[in-house]
Amino acid sequence: MQNPAEKAAVRSGWADERTTVGELRAAWRRFVDDRDWAQFHFPINLAMAVAAESGELLEPFMWVGGPESLEILQDPVRRESVEDEVADVAGALMALCNACGIDLAAVMARKMAKNERKYPAEQYRGKYRLGG
Repeated sequence: MQNPAEKAAVRSGWADERTTVGELRAAWRRFVDDRDWAQFHFPINLAMAVAAESGELLEPFMWVGGPESLEILQDPVRRESVEDEVADVAGALMALCNACGIDLAAVMARKMAKNERKYPAEQYRGKYRLGG
């Protein structure tokens, strides 16, 4: 078992362009297993965790408009707060996928195909309201 410093050194090289979903899920599974938390990871609880963490992601943007929300991300302290909440949402989602045996990449591909059929680009390009 790696100590926290060794684990941090491995994670320091993580980036979207070189870290797979499978690697993220495996890391999250190890995190959960190291703490013996799998016993608490039922789908309903993890779905609630995704919802709760998503709510926390909204907090830094509360009471601001669209353009102002972009400005929040220019402040390093506020940006880190947003990034922490994004990671919490992703972590809860990884735990849910792990507990349910959901292949995130496969279901994303399937859902994107459904959305492409439901919302053809030619019909919906530049529209923010559906149906017209």
